[in-house]
Amino acid sequence: MEKGQQLYEGKAKKVYATEDPQLLIVSYKDDATAFNGVKRGTIAGKGVINNRMSNALMQMLEKKGVPTHFVRELSERETLVKKVSIVPLEVIIRNISAGSFAKNYGVEEGIVFDEPTIEFSYKNDALGDPLINEYHARALKLATAEEIETIKRYAFRINDELKAFWLSCGVTLVDFKLEFGRLEDGTIVLADEISPDTSRLWDSATGMKLDKDRFRRDLGGVEDAYQEVMKRLNERMQAL
Repeated sequence: MEKGQQLYEGKAKKVYATEDPQLLIVSYKDDATAFNGVKRGTIAGKGVINNRMSNALMQMLEKKGVPTHFVRELSERETLVKKVSIVPLEVIIRNISAGSFAKNYGVEEGIVFDEPTIEFSYKNDALGDPLINEYHARALKLATAEEIETIKRYAFRINDELKAFWLSCGVTLVDFKLEFGRLEDGTIVLADEISPDTSRLWDSATGMKLDKDRFRRDLGGVEDAYQEVMKRLNERMQAL
């Protein structure tokens, strides 16, 4: 598949056209940002890890009945995906209190919830990705009621599958962000990525953070953490 014109460059990825108008190539970068782009840096090898991890997990989710934009991996940094129109909602699933949840609601990190929570942010950098509810999303015509229900159903199913998978790797899935898109016929599919950039992953035995919080909070060992998570994923995938 030939890589054509660059259509978009975001904080972590570039997107290119192909000769097929319904297929795109996503190229993952090593650039790292936090706090809506206020903090910037580089995490060596991040693009390779995020690409390969996302692809492996999306293929696993496809087998579990969750449709995704994944088509095939082209190289260590590039993947062929279906063209989608992104639903401008960031979908956050939380299993344990951490990050902005702990800060916003004045609770300590590490509280295990009786059931997972879901929240939506309006995907809008200029506004700082504000939290919104389903009624706001419908009022702003970001998604229909039916689409929101579909997204919620998929999000909780994804959480169940990823929690179990990561636990088998000795990793606790604390929370994570998802994005969904519409295919040309309106079908909702999982898009974007699933990686240490978009997930909080803690070592189940020690509680050590194995995700982008190491970059956000200047904890050091960022590359080592990403590599450790990828190593565990590969070992588990080989055992399946």
